[in-house]
Amino acid sequence: MFLNNIFSKKIREQEIYPDEIFLDAKNIPQFDKRQFEGRLEKPISKKAFFLLSVFFASVIFFFFAKTFYLQIAQGGAFAERAEKNSLKQEILFPPRAVIKDRTGVKLAWEENGLRKYTELKGFSHILGYTGLPSPADLESADAFLPNALVGKEGIEKKYENLLRGERGVKLVERDSYNNIVSESAQNEPSPSDDLVLAIDSRIQSQFFKIIESVISERVFSGGAGVIMDVSTGEIISLVSWPEYDSRILSAGEPKEEIQKFFQDKNKPFLNRAVSGLYAPGSILKPIVALGALNEGTVSSDRQIFSAGSISIPNPFFPDKKSVFYDWKAHGWVDMRRALAVSSDVYFYEIGGGYEGVKGLGIKRIGEYSSRFGLDSKTGIDLSGESAGVIPSPELKEKNNPNDPVWRIGDTYNASIGQGDFQITPIEAAVYASALANNGKILQPRLFLNGDIKQRQIDIPENYFNVVKEGMRMAVAEGTALALNVPGVAIAAKTGTAEVGSAKKYVNSLVIGFFPYEKPRYSFAVVLEKGPYHNVVGAPYAMRQLIDWMSIYTPEYLK
Repeated sequence: MFLNNIFSKKIREQEIYPDEIFLDAKNIPQFDKRQFEGRLEKPISKKAFFLLSVFFASVIFFFFAKTFYLQIAQGGAFAERAEKNSLKQEILFPPRAVIKDRTGVKLAWEENGLRKYTELKGFSHILGYTGLPSPADLESADAFLPNALVGKEGIEKKYENLLRGERGVKLVERDSYNNIVSESAQNEPSPSDDLVLAIDSRIQSQFFKIIESVISERVFSGGAGVIMDVSTGEIISLVSWPEYDSRILSAGEPKEEIQKFFQDKNKPFLNRAVSGLYAPGSILKPIVALGALNEGTVSSDRQIFSAGSISIPNPFFPDKKSVFYDWKAHGWVDMRRALAVSSDVYFYEIGGGYEGVKGLGIKRIGEYSSRFGLDSKTGIDLSGESAGVIPSPELKEKNNPNDPVWRIGDTYNASIGQGDFQITPIEAAVYASALANNGKILQPRLFLNGDIKQRQIDIPENYFNVVKEGMRMAVAEGTALALNVPGVAIAAKTGTAEVGSAKKYVNSLVIGFFPYEKPRYSFAVVLEKGPYHNVVGAPYAMRQLIDWMSIYTPEYLK
């Protein structure tokens, strides 16, 4: 046992080398050489090690040399380029949407990056124009950019969000000279669909020409006209004269032409159709008539005698009389006849009271005028709309500190649309529409696909019928005889409002609707500050348009 242990210990202590183990391996038969049986591993040769070392040294040298080139040899040049170049995101603007009329005629579009407008007259106040954003635009929450074209007035401004589409983004590198070094789009811009207006460009253009012609021939200083659908509130035509030129303002030149617009005393930047305020004159009388019927002040058949004037005691000189004149002596007139011939005496009495007629009084005249929206904005989709003004004792006290007391004479003046009464042409068109549709106050709109918004005035339909019959009589045999045309029955009410204390000028107005049997469209025309003796005015302008429509757009008259 002891010898075995010693022997085993010696064996464990003896070193055995690999070549001793495999000394005769090549002579052992049946080795599978494909599995490397019977083969010895060989050390890497000095040549292979040398080549591998050279390869790695070359790689290291290449990177070192490149680093030296970039950091040392060209470091200054690249540093200068890095300082001068800029890399930032830029906005991609889609083409601004096309604006069309209801028949598909293009009114505004983009061409070679520039905004173009129709050459037809009469559209500038509707369409507006585009320009660079103002400081107020840039401070707004609407994300305007300094280099973006934005709507400045009209439809261009009102529907800015619909017209400009969805912006895209690109990454752009520019050098110090603002030259593009490289760029890549990240999000492509997406243009909006065409915006379609309710306007008929044929009627709009012709209406403008007619109003312009009458103003020039009859020496008015301005004018406006509106045609409105009495079922939907769609605006078929909205004219304001004079106007600026959208093409010139969008282009920003020629400068001298733009300066002329600002210097023009007739204020071409004022959209008279929605911002102009005018005394309504006798076009207010249908409201006074409806109020009198609804309050039981008079029946429609009650006759009142007009000898040409009424007189009441003078509050300042008791021994004298204050005289309120009619424009002529009409004799006995009932409500329908009074509307047809526009008797002032009749409306003095039912408005302010006289002898046996109690009268509505100024408070109720104001209440009924307010029901028809004459003291509030209509909500038309244009900026800058004004709200009308209804006279009241409170308003007189505020505006006339030297004579603050309300008197019966003030009520008489209010009864025929004079005094402090002021309305806009668009308010007049909405009011005329409510007469046609028996009390529906519609929100007017230029956008063809907008929602119909309306409210109802609580007055019986038979009272509306009385007023409409009187307006039809005005066309058949009264003050609106100029609109008695073949082919379409029209109902209308004319008005003449004195302008200025000297009473040398008047505004000429007319409101109405057609066809009389089944009303489809209301209208309002105002011609501003013409000579007092002028007998040709708003009804004449509307007559010319109806004559033209009967030939070129007869579908509106049926």
